[in-house]
Amino acid sequence: MHILRKRGWELPEATATPEAVFLNRRQLLAGFGLTAGGVAAGAIAAGGIAGSALLPGGALAAEGDPSAGLYPVPRNEAYTAGRPLTPEAITSTYNNFYEFGSHKQIASAAQALKIRPWELRIDGLCDNPQTIAIDDLLKKMPLEERLYRHRCVEAWSMTVPWSGFALAELVRLAAPSSDAKYLRMETFLDPDVATGQRASWYPWPYVEGLTLAEATNELAFIATGVYGKPLAKQFGAPLRLAVPWKYGFKSIKSIVRISFTDTRPVSFWEQIAASEYGFWANVNPEVPHPRWSQASERLLATGERIPTRLFNGYGEQVAGLYTGLEGEALYM
Repeated sequence: MHILRKRGWELPEATATPEAVFLNRRQLLAGFGLTAGGVAAGAIAAGGIAGSALLPGGALAAEGDPSAGLYPVPRNEAYTAGRPLTPEAITSTYNNFYEFGSHKQIASAAQALKIRPWELRIDGLCDNPQTIAIDDLLKKMPLEERLYRHRCVEAWSMTVPWSGFALAELVRLAAPSSDAKYLRMETFLDPDVATGQRASWYPWPYVEGLTLAEATNELAFIATGVYGKPLAKQFGAPLRLAVPWKYGFKSIKSIVRISFTDTRPVSFWEQIAASEYGFWANVNPEVPHPRWSQASERLLATGERIPTRLFNGYGEQVAGLYTGLEGEALYM
């Protein structure tokens, strides 16, 4: 007899949004009281997205992306979020993307981002350094969809259907040397387009990093699409990181360079305020941010507050990465 063993983050099937509802955007939006012209009062109260202009269809999404024919991609049923998906009309209009501003309603401004041509540079301590165009990279990678929970350090959360590929596949392509211990990731730099990058007090470009062990963990994911379409610009098109056991600021957007190094990278927010935003950024309800509690989180779709789970509920898959590091502030 074949026995299916549920993973630590999985909840009963009945708690997830039915796939038929998810695939029918109009039905999904209606179920949450959303329309193409605006947002119902409950969603406004929950997400604070009043005043966001929605494009026809209820969401600001990628248009004219040459990779559109690749989506939707097959869903990997091993990665289920255990919560209802957050409507696209909310997640696509409530975004952190400091390159385009320090507020949440940057979706319209992010449409200025030029995603073609786009190249990813892979360098550092690896045997196969290269610069590869995004569409050539997509042809090399096994694309799939995963449902992930996303927990922001600001204590709000959402549930998103990312499309893309395991970061481990990119590591394999690069063939890191035995000296490589970390991945340093860097976003684009173009202040003519990204007006937020004109703020000289920020250490542009945005930089993030992972240990090689974290990068090759099964959960580490490079998102190239979302909601069955190419990644919309405000989500960090055309390549962004998704590491669901960490706070959202680790999920660097619009990546242009990945370097393999033997030195731990100093990330963007770590440079700004190391006491508040350190390297590890693992979700931990028992360790508060210096200015607010992390014990609970607000669901973006409903405004409901729920308890925060250690490693965002993904401890079964990632806790072993941090054995022996108990003395470090792993939440930051």
